[in-house]
Amino acid sequence: MDLDFETLETLRRNHPGWKLLLADSAPLVVSFLHRTFVQRNSRAISQSNLVEMLEDELFALRERFGPGAFPRRAQDYLNDWASNERGWLRKFYPQNSDDPHFDLTPATEKTIAWLDSLSARTFVGTESRLLTVFDLLRQIVEGSETDPDIRITELKKRRDEIDAEIARIRQGDVSLLDDTALKDRFQQFVALARELLSDFREVEHNFRILDRQVRERITLWDGAKGHLLDEILSQRDAIAESDQGRSFRAFWDFLMSQSRQEELSDLLHGVMRLSAIVTTNPDKRLSRIHYDWLDAGEHTQRTVAQLSQQLRRFLDDQAYLENRRIMDILRTIEMHALAPRGVQPSGGFIEIDQPHSNVELLLERPFYSPALKP
Repeated sequence: MDLDFETLETLRRNHPGWKLLLADSAPLVVSFLHRTFVQRNSRAISQSNLVEMLEDELFALRERFGPGAFPRRAQDYLNDWASNERGWLRKFYPQNSDDPHFDLTPATEKTIAWLDSLSARTFVGTESRLLTVFDLLRQIVEGSETDPDIRITELKKRRDEIDAEIARIRQGDVSLLDDTALKDRFQQFVALARELLSDFREVEHNFRILDRQVRERITLWDGAKGHLLDEILSQRDAIAESDQGRSFRAFWDFLMSQSRQEELSDLLHGVMRLSAIVTTNPDKRLSRIHYDWLDAGEHTQRTVAQLSQQLRRFLDDQAYLENRRIMDILRTIEMHALAPRGVQPSGGFIEIDQPHSNVELLLERPFYSPALKP
């Protein structure tokens, strides 16, 4: 995106994240939403629970700044934050529930993450990110290499390095990461884990936009169902087959493996027991971050399932309407057939051609004349 004047002016007027930064109540909104959604890795919170938590927050602020601070009710604040003018929360009704729920919008989560990045960090690790860059570049080069000899050479080189490391370990030369390196890599893991949750919310948001567009087109569509289905499915395939959709599907397939889940659990528990990591006071929820990924991915899959349900309902409705139209046509034919039952027809009622036979004599057919060969 080009950050020219017109683009920035449009963002300033319309983007929910920019509006949040300009709002007078931004400290209240960001602090409350960060604690209730981001820190707890919560996807959706019911209105009753969220109102109760916000009432406690407002009560504490009024005790500190006086009764005139934030005079509105918690319910009014939540409805205002979820309005179209703000767009900081999404208010919706889950299936089989009469209690509305609230969830963060991707724009709000990006704003909160940006504000969190402004705080000064006591430790800034760079080694782990450099190693990550090298690993990514190596995967790109090796994954795009078409020459088998080059790939075999790289694999042999990697095998020799592994064999040399095994030999050093057998000789007692075991190299361990120091506390700084452990903290550096753990900090990188925490950042990537949080970004993954944000990515899930954004992917779900894109599928939800497609679902809303499908509902609108189904409601206003009056043409052939084949054209509508072709248009909807092409858009769904465009999202599913896009880079974002393919990456999400590969991530979801990887995470749904039982062996991978067990491996992640073992690795997380092992990392959280390290003394160097314990000194950083890590968030206890990080030990089960992969379950939060599963929950976030399930919300995304549920949104895709809603899209399929809309298509199924549209087909059922169209089939019902077509069957009803066929029955109406048959009923009309029956009524027209029964109408002249008591009326004697006059004049010519029906005509049948007079039967006759076509006689072809045998001698009328020409004889066979062989071809003359000169």
